[in-house]
Amino acid sequence: MKKVLTYGTFDLLHWGHINLLKRAKDLGDYLVVAISTDEFNKIKNKKAYHSYENRKMILEAIRYVDEVIPEEHWEQKVDDVKNHEVDIFVMGDDWEGKFDFLKDHCEVVYLPRTAGISTTKIKEELLVSNG
Repeated sequence: MKKVLTYGTFDLLHWGHINLLKRAKDLGDYLVVAISTDEFNKIKNKKAYHSYENRKMILEAIRYVDEVIPEEHWEQKVDDVKNHEVDIFVMGDDWEGKFDFLKDHCEVVYLPRTAGISTTKIKEELLVSNG
């Protein structure tokens, strides 16, 4: 069985997220998604609308996702790859090169982002329309 792992906050879920999850799952048989905990988001100076538990519940309901795990700190990726016996690590191409250090442990794939959509864009458009 080929296992795939990806990371993200996955807040304000949109078709770009779904597209990433589908393409990641298409690379293997089992998709593990690590999502940033609320505490880790604070360290990253990132504010999520939905709590970790709600984001986890939403992701677990998506047919492409087989398992959801917490992302609690930057350094856990090598351990996650080893502990979950991951074959392929997947991220959006906006992270190109940032996770090449994992190539000693698994294949690393950077997928193109879905054009025209991002959580940042949604938040900005909501601010403009409500401002």
